[in-house]
Amino acid sequence: MKNKLFLSLALFFCATNIMLSQNIEIKDDKVLVDGKEILKYEKINFFQHSFYSLTDDEEILMYKYNDNESREYKEDDYFILNFLTAKKKIECGDIQKVVTGLGMSSKKNMEKLITWLLKEKVIDVNGILNTNKLDTFYEKYNENITERTIR
Repeated sequence: MKNKLFLSLALFFCATNIMLSQNIEIKDDKVLVDGKEILKYEKINFFQHSFYSLTDDEEILMYKYNDNESREYKEDDYFILNFLTAKKKIECGDIQKVVTGLGMSSKKNMEKLITWLLKEKVIDVNGILNTNKLDTFYEKYNENITERTIR
């Protein structure tokens, strides 16, 4: 009896998780959520990427990876999320939030970034920036790395 109940609950949770998950994809310089375009995407180089609004082509987010001028030493690396229209800059050292793994493409990393922003409701499934959620996101993840780094 317990095995059947456990199996039923496990299947229920798996099915619910699959139904609630969204398919995030970057294809042809477009960010797609379940096949619907929500943002435009531009890869500047491996370390810098930009995301643009569909409505007015305004750059709303610039992502930049900073190796802190020490290529061999990875412990001090961080990334910057610059929400340009909201005038908020977030510096975070938790690289695992956006890096999918060694050898993975930067496009996969940006898909992981968009998934994170959608989960935190900073952007919605229409690509609209939620400034209230951005304020909360800022408080949760901004580490002010530049301010506390001695140069």
